[in-house]
Amino acid sequence: MKSVLTIAGSDSSGGAGIQADIKTMTMNGVFATSAITALTAQNTMGVTGIHTVSPEFLKLQIEAVFDDIRPDAVKIGMMASSELIDTIADTLKRYNAQNIVVDPVMIATSGSKLMEDGALSILKNELLPMATLVTPNIPEAQVLADMEIHNEEEMLIAAKKISETYSCAVLCKGGHSINDANDFLYSDGKSMWFYGKRTDNPNTHGTGCTLSSAIASNLAKGYSLEESVKRAKDYISGALESMLDLGKGSGPLNHLYDLNSKFKD
Repeated sequence: MKSVLTIAGSDSSGGAGIQADIKTMTMNGVFATSAITALTAQNTMGVTGIHTVSPEFLKLQIEAVFDDIRPDAVKIGMMASSELIDTIADTLKRYNAQNIVVDPVMIATSGSKLMEDGALSILKNELLPMATLVTPNIPEAQVLADMEIHNEEEMLIAAKKISETYSCAVLCKGGHSINDANDFLYSDGKSMWFYGKRTDNPNTHGTGCTLSSAIASNLAKGYSLEESVKRAKDYISGALESMLDLGKGSGPLNHLYDLNSKFKD
């Protein structure tokens, strides 16, 4: 069995972060390991507290995984500080980590800020050049490309700019602000649209975490980048179409919608 390491924050409500990553990786047929960057007190309505781990302890977690169950891919999510990003980049470089998928989590679905201002330059200069793929949504892509995005043409321009600046593939996620969940992949000078189904479901907590984890899982299993994105989007579509409704705010996806086990009942 292939394995994937998720380096991200914990979500106490279980819909995003480490919890969503582990569910997604399990459902996509890989063994999930984790290194937690922060504990968050949050639910479907928002984030009420963040407690970050020390860089030293984060380093120990990553080393413990690589020294024993070396991951075939790495998904990176919430990184609150420049010190943590620096630690992640240094440690992954030392282990020559492969198939690195970076979900540049800056703002939660609820609108809460999840990254310190000073961390952005470290993310750009140290981590993105190591990435196989970065998966920004529109607000994140605007920050990384230093431009505004109002339509699909500007999505293309931004993705190309980010890719050429940081030498990594870019999946720019359209979402409902630009289109009906159509995402644009730019890699090695080639571009491709991935069209998603329009699902009238307000419960989208954790979609970014889930998509990046599913992509990393498929890369670990040996699928191409394009096929990994396609399979991940199909998984997301099924999780949304299941119409799980939990919580008073933007609820989580149903990560287990396709669970087929004699132990599920």
